[in-house]
Parts: sequence; C-alpha cells; structure tokens
Amino acid sequence: MFDTIRALIPSDPAFAERTWRLDVLTRVLEGRLYDMLPYEFHEERGVGGEYVPLRQRRPSVRYPLAKIVVDDSLSLVFGEGHFPTIECDDARVRGVLGDIVRESGLNQAMLEAALRGSVGSVAVLMRVLRGRVFFKVLPSLFLVPVWQPDAPDQLLRVTECYKVPRRALVDQGYEIEESGTEFWFQRVWDDTAETWFVPTPVSNGLPTEIDAVRSVTHGLGFVPIVWIRNLPGGDDIDGACTFRAAVETGIEIDYQLSQAGRGLKYSSDPLLLVREPAGVDNEIVRGAGNALVVSEKGDAKLLEIGGTAAGAVIEYVRFLRELALEGVHGNRASADRLSAPQSGRALELMNQGLIWLADNLRVSYGDALLALANMIVRASDIYPLTVRGEAVAPLDAGARLTLRWPRWYPPDTPDRASDAKTLTTLTEGGLISRETAVKSISDVYDIDNVAAELSRIAQEKRQA
Repeated sequence: MFDTIRALIPSDPAFAERTWRLDVLTRVLEGRLYDMLPYEFHEERGVGGEYVPLRQRRPSVRYPLAKIVVDDSLSLVFGEGHFPTIECDDARVRGVLGDIVRESGLNQAMLEAALRGSVGSVAVLMRVLRGRVFFKVLPSLFLVPVWQPDAPDQLLRVTECYKVPRRALVDQGYEIEESGTEFWFQRVWDDTAETWFVPTPVSNGLPTEIDAVRSVTHGLGFVPIVWIRNLPGGDDIDGACTFRAAVETGIEIDYQLSQAGRGLKYSSDPLLLVREPAGVDNEIVRGAGNALVVSEKGDAKLLEIGGTAAGAVIEYVRFLRELALEGVHGNRASADRLSAPQSGRALELMNQGLIWLADNLRVSYGDALLALANMIVRASDIYPLTVRGEAVAPLDAGARLTLRWPRWYPPDTPDRASDAKTLTTLTEGGLISRETAVKSISDVYDIDNVAAELSRIAQEKRQA
C-alpha cells in the first residue's frame, strides 16, 4: 500500500532521488502522506457512479505512529531533564558555553533538529550577529553537502537550491520583473562566506549572478554548518530513518481503524430492506416516528451486522502496533500495566528497546552538539562575543570538550538513598574524589556548577 501511495507523489527530475525520498518520509512524519489521494474515505462512488477502491481514499482515522516513535525517542535525548551538560577542564570555557547554550536556546534547536532529522538527515547553522550566537535548523531536503577530499569528516561547502513561486520572492522583498511562475533560489555556504544568488526563472537554468546585497562574508575559516546523519545504516549524506520500518504497518492501522469506524456508523443507521411495499410510488421515510406499511406477504428488515467485527479490528490493531513499535525499538510500555511506581532501573529494563534507539541518537546528535560547541569556541577568536549583555574574552581553542548525559530515568527515593550510601563509602575509602561524587549526582539535584557546589560545601563545614 505504501508503494501505491507514494507512486502518486510527484518526483521532480531536476532534483536527486534522495529529495523525493526525504519528501515522502517527511509527509509520513507530518501526517500528509494521504493528501495526494483524490477521495475521502466515505466516498464509495465517483462522480460517474463507479466504485472507488480503498487505495484511492484518504483514511478517516490516522494514528500518528511515526510521530509517536520520534517524540518518545527524543524525550530521552533532548527532553526536559535529559539535555547533556558540556564539560571542560577549563572552568571559564565551561561556564561561558553553558550560558550560551541557555541564551541561544540551543536545547530547543537540537530538539527541532532531531525531529526534522528523523527522516534521515538535518543541518544546523550557526550565526554570530552583534556578538550573540544563534542557531537555525535547516531541513536537508534541498541541501547538498560536499566534503573536503583530505578530511571527509569536514564540510567543504553546502548548497541549498530549490524552486519557489514568484509571489514568495516578491513577499521577501525581491523585485522580480520576469513573468515566470517558478524561480530557482540558491545560496552556498563555505569557509569564508554565505553567498546568495539572484533568483532566475526555472526555464533559464540555475542562478549564476551573485546577490551582493544579501551575501555575507563571515571569515570563520570553516563552514558554519553541522551536518547530522540520523542513524547508522544510511549513506554518506543521509542516515537511516527512525520510523521507516513502521510505515507500512502504520498505513494498515489507519485503514483498519477507518474501516472499523465505517462499520460502527453503519450499525447506528443500517440499510432497510423492504420486500413488496404497498405502494411503489410511496416515499419511504426512515425513523422511529414513521410507520412502514407493506402488503400481506411483504416484509421489512434492517440489514444489521454483528458487533464482534469491531472488537476483532481493535485487537488486530493492538497487535500491529506492538509489531511496529518492536520493529523500530519504540516504547511498548502501557501505563495500565503499572500497578505501582517503578524505580529508574526498572523503567530502563522495561523500555530497553526505546533506550537502545535513544542511545544511538545520542551518538549522532551528541557529536553534532560537540561540533557546535567547538564552533563557538573557534568563533570567539574572530568575533567578540557577548553573553547576557557582557563581553566575553576569546575562549581557549585547545580546550577539550565532552558531554555528560543524565540518567535515562530519574531515580526514586530508594535509588537516591542507595546512591548516597555508595558515594559516601567510595569517597571515605579514597576510591573517588568528592568532585566526582558530586558530579555523578548533579543532574539529579540540579547542580549546574560542581566547583561552586564544592566551595559551598567546604564553607558550610568550616562554619559548622
């Protein structure tokens, strides 16, 4: 069924095959896959009276399976209480980066990047405007990266090129004199500039004239974009899609639920069968307040259906949902089965598949987050940065940055008591430092600055 539906989605020969593939997966994620089907689900007959097959109807019930899988996995990667902390031996670098992360909304940008990148890939653009750092998520649908030949992990340039209607360009301030309906829009990022091109009609080919007004020379010495491949299993440009294995099953769920809803509607208003009515020309008005008169040998019946079919469909849909979530390592836990509060470790074991998926996403998007942090450090040598209205001196480019991820699930009271006892034993036994002990529980007790917390602990001991 998926192949039948996506065959109706047009493919522009001017773009690579990956553009069409990403477009289809984006439609699945956003719930727009069925927009190309010409009929609503209740339309059983066409204009000419011909029967409309199910494959040409848009389901009346749509279960957002792909969105659920993506949202559940992202909640464990960049959700509230799960965003990693950027660690560095240099306390000043660590503090400045922490302030920039909060001021620039980098956590929100990474959450959006992981959502859009679930189809295979995504890009995050860093900009420095008036000393402040900003991040923008760029969907990879019309982006083409080129890697450096001698450093295949570093970008040489990124090109964005797509078609736009004339009206959209006029709304953006372009003075378009040509009467073409569609134009090429193009811009290129490299290690020195963000180059915009003057849009040209599609019939004239790709733009070649540089738009000097909108082009910007940043002079960073590197492409200010991080290219993110979603999951292992893709190619040099795109990673594997998070929800691809569940698409066919999700379509089956939508149509089964739509059919079940259709059956329930029919049960509330079944078809009336009349044999030998008293008058052929009499209009039959159905309803409890109207009597239906038939001849002596006539009969009238309601063609009702049994209610067991709807229950069978629901059970079938439940099985399909379990099957799909198992295939994509989604969250199959049900709140109805939890009779008592569970510890963090118990939740981890119960959601092991989801944690496996989130763990792989942490690798891809965690490396991207570190790359963005290193870009900030390198940019501080070129542009004077300001954080919270205060100027910041250039950061140490040789500082080593790492990420510290919080626990998958917050510990409950017995877990915290066990952690406290274990850490006390280890610190008193000289096996770990007090700083390491405080750092290990900092995410649980919202300790942003471990050094400041240790200083306050020492001060309180002296006062005691």
